[in-house]
Amino acid sequence: MATDDVAQLADSLAKTGVEDGELSYKGQGRKLDDAQSVEEMVKEIQDFEGLQALRLEGNTVGVEAARAIAKALETKSALKRCYWSDMFTGRLRSEIPPALNSLGDALMLAGARLTVLDLSDNAFGPDGVKGIENLLKSSTCYTLQELRLNNCGMGIGGGKILAAALIYNHKKSSAEGSPFSLKVFVAGRNRLENDGATALAQAFKLIGSMEEVHMPQNGINHAGVTALAEAMQHNPGLRILNLNDNTFTEKGAIAMAQALKHLRSIQVINFGDCLVRPEGAKAIAASVSEGLPILKELNLSYGEITEDAALVVAQAVKDKDQLEKLDLNGNCIGEDGCRALKVAMEAMNMSELLGSLSDDEGEPEDDDDDDEDEDDDEEEDDDEEDVDEEEVEEEEEEEEEEESSKEISSAVQLQLSSDSKTHLQRSSSSLVCKRFFFWAQVDVSDAAKTAEAFLKIASVYKEDNNEVKNAVLDSIDGLLRKAFTSSSFQGYSFVSSLLVLLGLIKSEDKVKPVIVVPGHLQALEHVVRQDYFPKESVAVLEAFMSRNNKTLEPCGNAKNNLQSTLQRVRSQS
Repeated sequence: MATDDVAQLADSLAKTGVEDGELSYKGQGRKLDDAQSVEEMVKEIQDFEGLQALRLEGNTVGVEAARAIAKALETKSALKRCYWSDMFTGRLRSEIPPALNSLGDALMLAGARLTVLDLSDNAFGPDGVKGIENLLKSSTCYTLQELRLNNCGMGIGGGKILAAALIYNHKKSSAEGSPFSLKVFVAGRNRLENDGATALAQAFKLIGSMEEVHMPQNGINHAGVTALAEAMQHNPGLRILNLNDNTFTEKGAIAMAQALKHLRSIQVINFGDCLVRPEGAKAIAASVSEGLPILKELNLSYGEITEDAALVVAQAVKDKDQLEKLDLNGNCIGEDGCRALKVAMEAMNMSELLGSLSDDEGEPEDDDDDDEDEDDDEEEDDDEEDVDEEEVEEEEEEEEEEESSKEISSAVQLQLSSDSKTHLQRSSSSLVCKRFFFWAQVDVSDAAKTAEAFLKIASVYKEDNNEVKNAVLDSIDGLLRKAFTSSSFQGYSFVSSLLVLLGLIKSEDKVKPVIVVPGHLQALEHVVRQDYFPKESVAVLEAFMSRNNKTLEPCGNAKNNLQSTLQRVRSQS
């Protein structure tokens, strides 16, 4: 072969990117309008033996050009991977469906068995989905493992058409003994909204083999998120779940948290910019803590998460040995909260895994806004009855707590009364213990109620009365040892609730802090020295106790002693 021929061949191969069964025209910016414009390309496709992958992305293909390329593909039965993203730039919307139909018909005629179909960045709308509908329903796609339709403007209608095609594929392929087992689905920026997402959720639920689902920026709110959450539970092999920039709110976040309990293979969770809010974040944290052993990345950025919820999330990842990044940027943690969060991560030797907090919005203002989702207006009538029932339940709980508090107070007054007779003084500690035993029966799976019980018992602590002091500490040890040794107890939520009740951090729930007395801090000083109390929580408490806070001013000596003990315990751990 002449030198010039060799050079010409090398140049041709470089341009087309031939490699391991792949023919690539990627990013060449060709304007392919008619059959004549693709003559060279058609010949190269026809001459390529064992063609397995064809890259056309980054060119613009007209209807006639697509038909010519399709003709060349009719004999390519080995073709498995079609990378056809961004290939209709500048084309009329009406041109895209017939072009896609031609290409799809050719693949079906060839008897190809696709594993990858990428049509991202084509903005073809619902009509474009119709252009690939027959292909997706055919045996050519029974073997499809990756479907990438990012930024295609499918809309609700396109989402429904797509979902129906996937469901049809699964039913037909299953009937033939080889169920459709899609693994990767990418459909960000498609305006799917609730109805489109719900339709696709039905497909995912049926398929059950998903490993990656990417659906960011689709205008999905809690109804659609809840449908997707239910579907994900049926895909136990899911590794990556990206729903960034949709609107979860608490309802969607709690539903998704429930789904996460079934997903032990998950490695990446991206719920950034999803408005999960504090309660949603805590629910997700609980699921993270209880499972997800190989989690690598958790993104809860820009979700209106407050300081207490952020600390709960941080504590939830403490045992995640494979974690690479925790993103809590852009929330409402506040300057002090960000410092405490960094201290908490440092105490767990995970400080380098915490992402930047540079876009934190600061602590939320104390205003009674009702910024519920816009779609919640449609559900107001249905929710009114639920609200009434909740109010009644809350009133009943408050009455029970008030009664219990009165009983404790009476027992304590009897214990401490200087006018009490000797036999009453001897029996009073027994009475106190009985009342404290009642609080020891608190459902320790509820960290907030456990924190409340601790503070109520600790409120009667008396350093100068050994009987009461010992009764209080014995009761507290019984309560908290039971709690922290329970597999269902969320220790990080306990610490967060405790800090809220002590008035050291704010909660979106508008929880009313207790009036802090020295006994609270003296009892806490005892607790942090016990073997049942997690050492990583000591650093968090130390960070908050070092703040100048008016709620602790009446407890000067008790606060100082607690700070010294916290420093000593942390240095020993």
